Amino acid sequence: MTKEDQYVRQAESWSATQYADSHAYLAHRARLVAQLGEPLATGDTVLDLACGDGGLAPHLERHGLRYLGVDATPAMVEEARRTGVDAEVGDLNSYAPAEPVAATTCFRAIYYAVDRLAFFRRVASFTTGKLVFDLNPRQYDLAAVRDELHEAGLPRIVVRPFFVPQRRTLPRPLGRILVALERSGPLARLALRYRFTYVVAASR
Repeated sequence: MTKEDQYVRQAESWSATQYADSHAYLAHRARLVAQLGEPLATGDTVLDLACGDGGLAPHLERHGLRYLGVDATPAMVEEARRTGVDAEVGDLNSYAPAEPVAATTCFRAIYYAVDRLAFFRRVASFTTGKLVFDLNPRQYDLAAVRDELHEAGLPRIVVRPFFVPQRRTLPRPLGRILVALERSGPLARLALRYRFTYVVAASR
């Protein structure tokens, strides 16, 4: 089965099956999109590239943000629209919105960028505020990504560990402790050697 076939077959239950606790995971992601780096304001539009079924939309809307999802898999876009999410078909390597957006996000998909620097430059051309994406530090060199963001015209970079687990549901007290540990400096960096990801917010 190809990756495309997998996405088509899982579109109807994507968020429910990808995250053990989709509410906790996506709610925390939305908080960081709204607040990390340059804060977003009520009414700002967030373009979510590789949006899947648009599961992030209601969480961003709770922050007063407008949402536009884009995904290369038509079945994902259909599922997003079925639940009332504004979404359209598009490839993150070539898509550009009709109007500029305040923020662009790209989660669990940065590896689909054929040319990462070109991707950053194109996103910077239609994003007035910030680009927010996740990065696995065991897979990508954070320093090299920082250099590319600088070259793309997004030199103000804020990096935050993201410790809400994708595949495991935690008791709420433990979940709150993990989120607090995201700000623990050396301890957080030690944890990132073995698992978890960074969330990166880059702006002008």
